[in-house]
Amino acid sequence: HSSDMLNATADPHEAVRAGKALARYVYGLVQASRLIPGDDLLSRLIDARLRTGELTDREITSMAILLLVAGHETTANQLALGVAALLCDPDQAARLREATDADVVNGAVEELLRLLTITHFGRRRVATEDVAVSGTLIRAGEGVIAAADIANRDPDIFADPDRFDPTRTPNRHVAFGFGVHQCLGQPLARLELQIAFPALLRRFPDLRPAVGVDEIAFRDKLPIYGPQALPVTW
Repeated sequence: HSSDMLNATADPHEAVRAGKALARYVYGLVQASRLIPGDDLLSRLIDARLRTGELTDREITSMAILLLVAGHETTANQLALGVAALLCDPDQAARLREATDADVVNGAVEELLRLLTITHFGRRRVATEDVAVSGTLIRAGEGVIAAADIANRDPDIFADPDRFDPTRTPNRHVAFGFGVHQCLGQPLARLELQIAFPALLRRFPDLRPAVGVDEIAFRDKLPIYGPQALPVTW
């Protein structure tokens, strides 16, 4: 359902239907958690916010949908695209597989976040007042696209920006946004990636692509970039 909601090329009516179906499903989970609470996010929200009257069932449902869509689509595609990148660079894959130092793993994750920058939406803004950026005047009312993927390959900030360099320091990428609009899920996303990449490579030391890179279909019509499928063998 979340994929259908985000598919910009799909029939808009299908996206609406997917959104309603997902809302019904999550609303049912909220009701179930009210009756039988557990040690989970919904139960904690219900206990801390719903029972106090601070939030309604529908508001908690909306929050849960946001966390689900933003937390699953992004991490799933970052993992798949990151694996594709690592399998195309066996030396770096081996380095990450054999890493015993957390700094090595963290450096690789940050560089994959910078290099791949999978989120390609939510970047359109309108200037509310005249502002000068690097000598260019943006007038009030003019549109701006804050392209994080382009910023993360700015040669003035990153030396040899198209190269995967897990030792890059500092690595001031903006894959999670910047300022007050930074992704609230970034600590969880980082933790998931730091665990998943080494675990996968260690579990399947002979993991390799089953097809050439030019044969992989990518989600270039969707706001969150990644492979449609990643055929592998081991």
